[in-house]
Amino acid sequence: MSKLILLVIALICGITKGQVGINTTSPDPSSALDVTSDSKGLLLPRINDVSSIQEPATGLIIFDINKKCISQNVGTPTTPDWTCLSPYVSKFFYMPSVIFDTSALATGQTKDLYTLYKNQFENIPSNARNTSSPATIPFFPKATDLHYYVTDYDPDVFKINNISDTGILNYDVLSKATSASFINIVFVVK
Repeated sequence: MSKLILLVIALICGITKGQVGINTTSPDPSSALDVTSDSKGLLLPRINDVSSIQEPATGLIIFDINKKCISQNVGTPTTPDWTCLSPYVSKFFYMPSVIFDTSALATGQTKDLYTLYKNQFENIPSNARNTSSPATIPFFPKATDLHYYVTDYDPDVFKINNISDTGILNYDVLSKATSASFINIVFVVK
């Protein structure tokens, strides 16, 4: 009963202010709906067949069960065009270029993959980007936001010992690199 009373009060406040707040008595002025919680999320409608939605509004957002993504209608109600806002392809990316010194045999060498990635995405000089681009490429704020993989490497030159949860690669140099030597590193978003 108390939830019903709260809902009625929220709706009355929404009618008078043009806004609705859930778990807040003062919704953000720029919002039509302000949901506030420290321990729960917003659960979008889970749709198995987006074609079952009759004339979906432009901008309608749902969770597409088949594509396993948050999806938005970027088309019109009569000609919907569902686009994933969180496509699978963005869940992994290749490590930016990095140099491994193979001039001498060595054991227990380390590379901080996360820091190397972050440093390459920050403060890009203006002559190395187009004029309308910001100086920083968005990057994941914590090393633990990613999984780290060495998917392929030259076993004649490198021995991969381990990679920490924060992206520290520990490796040995077995011989000098050739023009065909490589290490292929992939980051996967958690």
